[in-house]
Amino acid sequence: MGRSIIPVLIAMGALSTTLAAQSKIPQADSAQSQARRHAIGFGFVATLGANWQVEAAEIGYVRRPSRGLAAVGLAARLGTFINESAMLGGQKGIVVGAALSARTHMKSIAQFGADEHGTGLGFDVTFELSGYTAASSPMTLGSRWLGVAVLPAFSVGSGNSPHFGIVIGPTAFFSGGRPVLRGLLAFRGEAPLARRERHP
Repeated sequence: MGRSIIPVLIAMGALSTTLAAQSKIPQADSAQSQARRHAIGFGFVATLGANWQVEAAEIGYVRRPSRGLAAVGLAARLGTFINESAMLGGQKGIVVGAALSARTHMKSIAQFGADEHGTGLGFDVTFELSGYTAASSPMTLGSRWLGVAVLPAFSVGSGNSPHFGIVIGPTAFFSGGRPVLRGLLAFRGEAPLARRERHP
């Protein structure tokens, strides 16, 4: 996983810097009071372990409800299988997936910046239901399977600001046979969509 994760981390770091800078642009009080309920989600997802594992990029839509959960998302995934035990030539096949997720509100442990509009730092949990189809799969799961995951995360971002998280936890894969339990690691971000201005 280390071979392919470095470019992803560099790209996400650059994007997070840009988004953080944009979130600090002064806005009118009326604009700050309006919640930004819609966001674009993006990230990198990988199963953990030796031998063949799934590594995929994801992008999707995120809705931030006014009550209850912090976010509900629907994402598409596209990736491949990586043999973590091989030094060279450890890539095979294509995997396509979709994931429905629900994230709890963050339990804040610290805050950066001004008291009222600072950036929160803390923990949350994502519950996820996913489905996959694959071509030339080297894994025992076959060509189609479902996944159910409970994913604690270390997160940055609160309120209407961009949100970023390092997510890791167990996921169970079901393919018609005996369930397979794997670890899942994800690096995720959310970029809120700008509200449309209403002109008189």
